[in-house]
Amino acid sequence: MNLAITILVAIAFASVIGTVLQQNQPYNDYIIKFGPFWHEVFQTIGLYNIYGAIWFLGLLMFLVLSTSVCIYRNAPVMLRDMKQFRLNVKEKSLRLMSNSQSWTTDKNSEEVEHNLQYFLKLKGFRVRIKEHEDHKVIAGMKGAWNRSGYIFTHVGIVVLCIGSFLDGGFGLTIKEWTGRIIPETRDIRADEVPATARLRPDESLSFRGSISLQEGSSSNLVFLNIRDGYLVQELPFAIELKDFRIEHYQSGMPKSFESDLVIHDDMLEEPLEQTISVNHPLIYRGYALYQASFGDGGSNLSLLAWPFHSKKIQKLEVKVSVSGNRSLNTPSGKYRLEVDDFKMFNIFPNSKEEKAETGKRFKNLGPSFTFKMRDASGAAKEYHNYMLPVIQNERRFYLTGMRGSIAESFRYLHIPADKDDGLDRFMTFHALLQDESKIKRIAEESVKSAMREVSKVDKKLQKDVVASMMNLLTLFNQGGYAAIDEDILKKVPKDRQVNVAQAYVKILHNLLQNTYLALLNKEGIVTKEGVSKEDSFFFEDAITALAGIGAYGSPVYLQLAEFKHRESSGIQITRHPGQNIFYLGCLMLIVGIFMMFYISYQRVWLIVKPEGEKLVITFAGSGNRNQRDFAEEFKKLASKVEEFTS
Repeated sequence: MNLAITILVAIAFASVIGTVLQQNQPYNDYIIKFGPFWHEVFQTIGLYNIYGAIWFLGLLMFLVLSTSVCIYRNAPVMLRDMKQFRLNVKEKSLRLMSNSQSWTTDKNSEEVEHNLQYFLKLKGFRVRIKEHEDHKVIAGMKGAWNRSGYIFTHVGIVVLCIGSFLDGGFGLTIKEWTGRIIPETRDIRADEVPATARLRPDESLSFRGSISLQEGSSSNLVFLNIRDGYLVQELPFAIELKDFRIEHYQSGMPKSFESDLVIHDDMLEEPLEQTISVNHPLIYRGYALYQASFGDGGSNLSLLAWPFHSKKIQKLEVKVSVSGNRSLNTPSGKYRLEVDDFKMFNIFPNSKEEKAETGKRFKNLGPSFTFKMRDASGAAKEYHNYMLPVIQNERRFYLTGMRGSIAESFRYLHIPADKDDGLDRFMTFHALLQDESKIKRIAEESVKSAMREVSKVDKKLQKDVVASMMNLLTLFNQGGYAAIDEDILKKVPKDRQVNVAQAYVKILHNLLQNTYLALLNKEGIVTKEGVSKEDSFFFEDAITALAGIGAYGSPVYLQLAEFKHRESSGIQITRHPGQNIFYLGCLMLIVGIFMMFYISYQRVWLIVKPEGEKLVITFAGSGNRNQRDFAEEFKKLASKVEEFTS
C-alpha cells in the first residue's frame, strides 16, 4: 500500500509538470526559456515529453501490476464479505465488542423476533435469521456497497493507467527504442522526409500534431514534434481548407476565427463539409480536428530594395512570398532574403495626448513584414519593416527594426519620409554622401567660403581641412558617430579627446549641412529666407538615421510596395483511442471514492436466548466510518431496539 501511494504521488507530480510545462516544443524555445544548463538537465530526465518518458511509463506499468495484484488478492474477500451475515457469531464475542448492550424481556420469542426484523428493515438493514440449539441470531447489514468502493477505486486506477498507455505514445516510444523510427531534424519538404520518419495511419494509436493550411489547399499529412525533430503522420483522409474567417477586437486581439473544412475520404459517397471554431472541433473516424491558430498563408509581397553604401540609386523590384526566399545581388555582395511573416494589422495603444485628440484608444500602424537577410557565410539578422510611415512628434518615419537573434528585442531605425511620404530625398541624400568626388567638391567649396575673409590663404591648410572632412565622413558612413568616437579613442591623447570630439562634430556637421543644402538647391526649394522648418527637421532626422545605418547590418532597405494577402489556418489534429477508457477510469475512481467516504458499512447482531421464562437479548454492532459518530448512533439504535422488545 505504501509503495502504491508513493507511485501515485510520483505520477501525480509528473502529471502536474506535464500540464504546466508545454510538451514537445522545439528545443530552441526551451533553451531560451531555461538556459543551456537547465535545458540539458530537463532534457536528460525527460521533462519535455513526460508522458512518453521511460521512467513515467515504467511507473504506470508498475502501478498497474501492483494494483492488479491487490485487486486479485482482496476483491474476492470483499465480495464474500458483502454477502456473508456471519450468523454463527458467539454471544461472548458480541459482549466483547465496544458497542454492545444486553437486557431481558418478558415477551415471547416469536413476537420479539418479528419486532426486531421489522425495526431493522425499517432502519435500512438487510436481515437474516439463523436458529441454533439454544438461541437465535438475527443479523443486519447496510452500506455493503462501501466495500465495492474499494474495488471500484482500484479498478479505476488500472483503467486510468490503461487509458494513459494508449494515449501516452507507448507504441511510439517502443519503435524509437528499436530504431524503427528516427525523427527528422532537417528542414525539408514533406515528400522528401524518409520512411524512417513517416508513420502510416495504422501505425499510431494516438498522437497530437498540427497542420497549417492555406485557403484552397489540402493535405493528408500531420507534423508531430519529437524533441529536436519531427515525424510525418499520414492520415486516412485529406483535409481541405475552403475558407478562413477572422474578426478582431478594437485592440487588435482576435475576437473569433473559424475554418470551413472539407474532408475527402474514399469511404464517403461525397465530401464532408463542416465549420470548426475554437472549442467546436470536428470529430471524424476517431480523429479530432481543432481550430488552434491562424497565420499568414504565403502572402505575395512586392518589395523595393533601396541600396545602402552606394552612390547610385538603383531600386530593385523584388517579388517574394511569405515563407519563401530568394537571392539578392547587393553592393555588399550576394545575400539571401528569407521572408518569415506578414501582418495585415499592427494595433498599439494610443498615448494620452493621441487619445484626447482622436478619441480612440488604439491606433493601427498598418501592414508589416518580418524577414531575414543571410550573407554568404550563413550568418543572418532579422528585420521587421512597416509599410506605411508612422507619425512621431508630428513627423513621419519609416520604421525598420533589427535584431541579431530571437532572444533580443528589435532596435528600430527611423528613416524620415519626405513631403510625398516617399524615401527619395533620404536615399538621394544618402547616395550623395557616398559619392566621394561630389562630396570632395562640396568640402573644398565649404573650406574656401570659410577662409574667404583670410588675407593670406594657406593652400596646404585648405587641403588638410578637406582631407579631415572626407576622413570624418568616411568614418560616419561606416559606423556613425560611434566609429568617430572609436577613432578618437585610438589616436588622440586622453586629455584632448573631448576638445577633438567637439571639433570633429562641428566639421562633420558643416559638411553634412552643406551637402544637404546642395541637395535642396538641386530640388529648387531653397528660398531667400533660407531653409524651411520642415526641411530643417528632415535634416536632423536624416542625420540620426544615417548614423544608425552602419549598425543596421543590411546592405539594402526593403520597402513594402504592394501585397496580396493570403491567410492560413492552424489546425491541431489529435487521436486518442484511450480517451473514453480514461473517462471510464475517472468515473470509476469518483464513484469508488464516493462509496468509501460517504457510505457507512454497518453491521448489527442480535442474539435472542431463552433463560427460564424470560429472554436475554444481546445487541452489538460495528461500523467502518467515524467510530465516535457510530457509537452515538448505536446507543440511539439500542434504546429503540430495547423499546421494541420490552
